[in-house]
Amino acid sequence: MNEVEAALRNWNVNIPTGTMYGPDRTLTLRADGQLTSAEAFRKLVVVERSGAPVHLEELGNVIDSVEDDKNVSWSITPDTVRRSIILAIQKQPGSNTVEVADSVKKLMPVFRQQLPPAVDMEILVDRSEAVKNSFNDVRFSMLLSLGLVVLVIFLFLRNLPATAIPSLALPFSIIGTFAVMAVMGYTLDNLSLMALILSIGFVVDDAIVMLENIVRHLENGETPLQAAFKGSQEISFTIVSMTLSLAAVFIPVLFMGGILGRLFREFAITITAAILISGVVSVTLTPMLCSRFLKSINHGRKPGRLYRATERIFDGMLDVYDHSLQWVLRHRASTLAFSVCILAATGYLFVRIPKGFIPDSDNDQLSIQTEGEQGISFDQMGINQQKAAEIIRKDPSVLSFYSAISGSNAQSGGANFGRMFLHLKPRAERDSLDVVISRMRQKLSGLPFMRAYVQNLPSIRIGGQLTTAMYQYTLQGTDTGELYSASQKLPAAPEPAAQRGDQPGKGGGFKGQRASHRKCAVRRLRPPLGVHDLRADESVPGHARPVASIPGPSRRHIAALHQIR
Repeated sequence: MNEVEAALRNWNVNIPTGTMYGPDRTLTLRADGQLTSAEAFRKLVVVERSGAPVHLEELGNVIDSVEDDKNVSWSITPDTVRRSIILAIQKQPGSNTVEVADSVKKLMPVFRQQLPPAVDMEILVDRSEAVKNSFNDVRFSMLLSLGLVVLVIFLFLRNLPATAIPSLALPFSIIGTFAVMAVMGYTLDNLSLMALILSIGFVVDDAIVMLENIVRHLENGETPLQAAFKGSQEISFTIVSMTLSLAAVFIPVLFMGGILGRLFREFAITITAAILISGVVSVTLTPMLCSRFLKSINHGRKPGRLYRATERIFDGMLDVYDHSLQWVLRHRASTLAFSVCILAATGYLFVRIPKGFIPDSDNDQLSIQTEGEQGISFDQMGINQQKAAEIIRKDPSVLSFYSAISGSNAQSGGANFGRMFLHLKPRAERDSLDVVISRMRQKLSGLPFMRAYVQNLPSIRIGGQLTTAMYQYTLQGTDTGELYSASQKLPAAPEPAAQRGDQPGKGGGFKGQRASHRKCAVRRLRPPLGVHDLRADESVPGHARPVASIPGPSRRHIAALHQIR
């Protein structure tokens, strides 16, 4: 093999042979020794044995082909199965997912015009749709919260002008928060909208406190202007202290480190800005609106029917509160003991409750990784992959998916690994995601020739590589000796029963990942062990070793050497 590789490199050269110097210009001479076809390579003399040349065509089949013929993928729907090429578009850090997806969709007609009629280009998976659906859900929750807050204010105040005053504090505070978000470079996403939803109650709180104190002065017979002036003077310090106390709760989130700190920094800044702006609105805009829109109270006027009906309900609630408060004051020791028990139970539940990083979400997407036996051929792996894909295609919850295997890409897990990426029907048209995953696992568990690992991909993937488990342990270090020593301790680690694999009775999870970590450690130790020339990808079965480059007008071709085993 080394002699064949050396011959290919020596005979297939593309370097200048000299230079001609003239009085006006200099010319570079090039000898046309480049081999550009399989026919030219066949007559290449590899070596001489007993005075007779040995040609390349005598050692194997020389054909025109592609650089890597051990990659295949299919685009599959419930009605069709087509060979395809998957083009994944990944956005740059800091860019907007929806904007990138919309820009790609605008370019689709241009791409289709440049393709031959026999080739079709379609969007297989669009992650921006899940982002849009989630955004619409959060926006609806925000509008619903706003409507409920205004309704509750009206039921308690039973006065349209008084209801409008704290209700106006909401849009003013939110608009001011938008200005802060624009300065910080934030966008309307799930985290910022969640902060706005939570801030709605805080924003109205300050305005209601100010309004109630001003209404109290109106009930004492003062004019609206006098009531607004005196009421705001009395309660402004309280509102400022309330606002600063609420904002201080979220200040520690700003200084959180790690991934959580980066995730929730936008949330903390947004809700803190909303709270601070609401405090400013409550001590400035709310008293001014009260002085202009509230009217002096006429105590001789008979209240309306709605007022009388709700007043009876509020009086009943007040009576219940009065009796309960008197009972608590009479049994102070029991109340204190009950509070201590609640505190202890809270601490116990905090320790016992299951903990996680980010909860699983339903984004209408699933990932399936298939694993064949070690040493399986590429063709047989393709047959097995198609059998597994046929089972998935018949599932009623599947809208479309792609299936792919690679016999020469070590990053995909190896030659005996395949992958599928499923796009499911909308949630309203299918079962829940847990039911879909359980059903697919049950169907795929009966395959005698392949293991299948069905996973709900996390919303945020942080580091790691492609794995068959829902978690991964990675070792990194600059000292290869220490890294190798630490990797040997991994097999002694306990293996959680709930994480031992995707299917009953089949290994995976923690155990399946430990070998890859030890392999990485050993690879880093190769130079100290005296192995200098072996590359990691050359150990993959079916791997082609590039030996020559053939430049062309529009693309570069590779002369590759395959070892037939």
